[in-house]
Amino acid sequence: MDSALRDPHNGSAGARSPANGTRPPSTPEGIALAYGSLLLMALLPIFFGALRSVRCARGKNASDMPETITSRDAARFPIIASCTLLGLYLFFKIFSQEYINLLLSVYFFVLGILALSHTISPLMNKFFPANFPNRQYQLLFTQGSGESKEEIINYEFDTKDLVCLGLSTIVGVWYLLRKHWIANNLFGLAFSLNGVELLHLNNVSTGCILLGGLFIYDVFWVFGTNVMVTVAKSFEAPIKLVFPQDLLEKGLEADNFAMLGLGDIVIPGIFIALLLRFDISLKKNTHTYFYTSFAAYIFGLGLTIFIMHIFKHAQPALLYLVPACVGFPVLVALAKGEVTEMFSSRIQRGKRGISIEGGTRGQGQLQDRGGGSRIPPAGPLWPLFPSPRPGLLLLLPIPCRQRNPQLPPRSRSQVGKVGVIFRFLYFDS
Repeated sequence: MDSALRDPHNGSAGARSPANGTRPPSTPEGIALAYGSLLLMALLPIFFGALRSVRCARGKNASDMPETITSRDAARFPIIASCTLLGLYLFFKIFSQEYINLLLSVYFFVLGILALSHTISPLMNKFFPANFPNRQYQLLFTQGSGESKEEIINYEFDTKDLVCLGLSTIVGVWYLLRKHWIANNLFGLAFSLNGVELLHLNNVSTGCILLGGLFIYDVFWVFGTNVMVTVAKSFEAPIKLVFPQDLLEKGLEADNFAMLGLGDIVIPGIFIALLLRFDISLKKNTHTYFYTSFAAYIFGLGLTIFIMHIFKHAQPALLYLVPACVGFPVLVALAKGEVTEMFSSRIQRGKRGISIEGGTRGQGQLQDRGGGSRIPPAGPLWPLFPSPRPGLLLLLPIPCRQRNPQLPPRSRSQVGKVGVIFRFLYFDS
C-alpha cells in the first residue's frame, strides 16, 4: 500500500500464516515496540542524510554535484509516477509474479550493495589504522574528442572503498538467500539515507509543488483504486522498513511485520534537508526551520500511527506528513517575517563550489571557496550507474537539470543527467 503504515492486526502481506489461516493478535507491547522502532529508523536517515546533504552541496568537484529537481520536474512527477504504477500493475497481471520478483531481487541485490557501501564508507574510514595499505584507483570513460569531449564516468576510489564493498556484499548475499528482515532494513536505511543526501530540491517552492502533487497522488491511489494494494502485495524488495510485532515471542524469526514505505522517509526527508541548507544560508547560527520540520515529521508520522490504530486500516502517511512538514515551517517563517527569503532561496553551483542563496535580502550564502574538505568517494563501482547514482533507484527516471562547468560553454547547457527518485519505493505493503 502506497506510503502507508500496515495495519498491525493484519501483519505483513508476505508473512507466513499459520495452518488455520489466522494469526494470533499482537500484544500491546509488541505493537509499541514495532512502531517505536519504525519511527526511530525513519528519523535516522532523515537526520544524518540532511547533514550529509550539506557536505554534498559544498562539493567542489563536478562529479560530486547532487541530482537536482526543478519545479517543472516536480510538477510532472506525480503523472510519471502514476503511469509507472499502472504499468507495474499490468506487468503483475500479465506476467508471472515469481519471475518478476526474481529479476527484482537480483536488481536490488546489486543496488543495495552499492548503496550500503556508500553509507558505511565514512564510518568505516575511522576504523582503518594509519598504516593501512590504501591504494588509489580511477575509472575514467569519455565520449567524443576535442572541445566536444564529455566525461561519462570519472570516479576515484581506493582500497578502503573495496573493503566496504566486501562487507556490503555479505549483507547482500544474506538478503538474497534469506530475505531476512534485518538485511531488508539495512538496505532500506541505506537507500533512504542516499536519497536524502544526493537528491536535492532547488528551492522551497519546488518542494511544495512536489509534496503537494504526491499528496494528491497518494490519496487517490490508496483510497480510490486497488492498484496500489495489488502492486504492493506482489512486490518483494527492500522498498520498506519492517519490524516484527511478535519479536518478544519469536525472536529474530518473527514474521508478523509492521512496515513503513521508504517513500514516506525520502520524500519528506529531501524537503527537510533543503530547510537545513536554508537555515545555514541565513548565517544566523540557528537551525530553526530544520528542527521545526523535523519535529513536524515526528508529529505527522505519530499521527499516522494513531489514526491507523484507531481505525484498524493502513493509512497513506503523506496525508498527514505533507501538511505537517510544509505547514509548520511556513508558520514559523510567517512569525519571523522570512517567508520571502524561504520561497526565493536557491542552490547555485559555481566554479569554486556551491552557494545557497538565502533570499532577496541577501542575508547570507553557504559557500565553499576551496578551503573545505572534499566529499569522500561515493563507494566502489558507483560509476557503473553514473546517472543516477545507485541508491536512487532506476525504476523511475526524472529529468534533473545539471550543468557541467568542466565542459566548453557551448555544450554546458546541453548536458543533463537523468535523476531518479524513490517514487517507486512509495509502493509498500
